[in-house]
Amino acid sequence: MPLRVRSVSWPDAVLTAVLASLVVLAWWGLRALTRTEGHLLLHGSAHPGMAVENPWRFGLFFAAGWTLMTVAMMLPTSVPLLVLFQRMTRGGARAAWLLGVVICGYVGVWVLVGAALEAVNRALRAGIARIAWPADAEWIAAGVILAIAGLYQFSPLKYACLEKCRSPLSFLIGRWRGGSPTYQALRLGAEHGLYCVGCCWSLMLLMFVVGAGNLGGMLLLGVLMAVEKNYRWGRRLSAPLGVVLTAGGIGVLVAGWAR
Repeated sequence: MPLRVRSVSWPDAVLTAVLASLVVLAWWGLRALTRTEGHLLLHGSAHPGMAVENPWRFGLFFAAGWTLMTVAMMLPTSVPLLVLFQRMTRGGARAAWLLGVVICGYVGVWVLVGAALEAVNRALRAGIARIAWPADAEWIAAGVILAIAGLYQFSPLKYACLEKCRSPLSFLIGRWRGGSPTYQALRLGAEHGLYCVGCCWSLMLLMFVVGAGNLGGMLLLGVLMAVEKNYRWGRRLSAPLGVVLTAGGIGVLVAGWAR
């Protein structure tokens, strides 16, 4: 399929409206999830025990919840790339299908990363619980997670991934080659997801501190990631945000030990 850029997508406004509808539905799904036991399985203090008792049920809840969070929080950060991709493939018989494949590749990577972050979170809390009183484990884990997220804001890897995410046209042109369009679309979505993970995994790790029930906190994190990824001046936020998060983590640890 030839690669070409056009000035108008479906038009672009229609595509943006479709993506916005997906995001709104995801936020609605998260709100509904917080009113059930599902949020306990995702972020509640009782979820490790539930995971042991019924791992399949836990896995289904986690996959559903993390997918909703990815669509609600991360998909908006990729709208520029998706709009450009639609312009490039416009006119093809399977343009809508290919766009859906890109989104699936992107979301799929984030779901796998979510499972990895959950494993890190559980291992961290289990390790802390062995060396601290159970009542102290929560605030120690929260402080450590905040500090990790803050320090990663200064990582060269983060800035390298941000540069890729801020240049969606170059990203698309460099990866849309000959061969199966469906495979290319899946690979493109997955690779974009990996760069997005490189930018934002530490901020998404904060979800294990904020909790799925805190929609306001989730919205704030989503806005911060969107600004940081899609605007050149967003880079100015990275270091101050890193300072705030690191200081917050140290503050939580100091306050906990001072009790």
